[in-house]
Amino acid sequence: MPEHSVSLLSRSFVVPLEQRLFENCHASTLVLLPNGEKLTAFFGGRREGAGDVAIWLARGDGRGWQPPRRLMAEPGLAHWNPVLLADGETVWLFYKVGATVHDWVTRWSVSRDSGATWSPPAPLVAGETAPRGPVRNKILVMSNGEWLACSSVETETTWDAFVDISGSRGAGWQRVDIPFRHQPPGAAGKSGSTWAGLSADALWETDPARVFRWDGVIQPSAWESAPGRVHLLMRSTRGVLYRADSPDFGRSWNEAHPTGVPNNNSGIDLVQLSPGRIVLVCNPVGGNWGRRSPLSVLLSDDNGDTFRRVYDLETGDGEFSYPAVLAIGKDIHLTYTYNRKSIVYCHLKFAEE
Repeated sequence: MPEHSVSLLSRSFVVPLEQRLFENCHASTLVLLPNGEKLTAFFGGRREGAGDVAIWLARGDGRGWQPPRRLMAEPGLAHWNPVLLADGETVWLFYKVGATVHDWVTRWSVSRDSGATWSPPAPLVAGETAPRGPVRNKILVMSNGEWLACSSVETETTWDAFVDISGSRGAGWQRVDIPFRHQPPGAAGKSGSTWAGLSADALWETDPARVFRWDGVIQPSAWESAPGRVHLLMRSTRGVLYRADSPDFGRSWNEAHPTGVPNNNSGIDLVQLSPGRIVLVCNPVGGNWGRRSPLSVLLSDDNGDTFRRVYDLETGDGEFSYPAVLAIGKDIHLTYTYNRKSIVYCHLKFAEE
């Protein structure tokens, strides 16, 4: 197995810490444009779930960023979890609206000029009350040309993951649920739980008695190891990442099962460098609602069966979370939440030794 060194080529704050456009921001997404520019979107406002929370968009070369623009907003309605997808100069934006994650729905908009102008936002699936399309992580464009959007639903007690498949570039979607065996409500209890490293004034839900009753998996991230063979890693309430696999372009899945990778019930993202070689960015911390530090880069050379930690992005006290990661060759581009006060962009380079 080859060894790898990782070099940090650049690191920048998308929003300078001294620039107070909002009190809190979170959940970034990233795309690379044909001219080399980067677009990142995130939500920002008074606090997660507040009525002034909007979707913001920033453009830059990775070393410097133009001032973020408030892209999608509706007074009194919380906006959440933007997801960008780019194909040339066409960029799609998907995002959630709703008072809480229990009742949010998905809207989308499209830009034909690299994010300069956007179509009026519309429901992703007309008349649908469940969240459809991508819930947080990027869409996987599969080898057959179809889009596979990783999604999930959070009810009052259970979390469940699913994928949405589109063969029409978002005009229509087929939902396929991921099998998962739930524990009775509250069975997981607070065993291994810490509720640490999170800022109470940033969160929409701060009642531990309530959140520790939630059980399940959400926010998958996907890769395709061979034509039609698609795999998911998922955030869970059980202290480790869960995995599911499909042999048929996401039309069927085995039951989600635990892996050996610690997970603190916080967002992850991954990207495939080459068949069998996966880069995963996460907080390698166990325990339900565990600390969101460190934030690290992990590497697998066996198609996600095992991972090893190869680089730490952040190791100090605070919340460093919700990565979004892309790859071009051995170049890794990623963004993540920095203490809910800004979004950090990093450009990493992998080199075999």
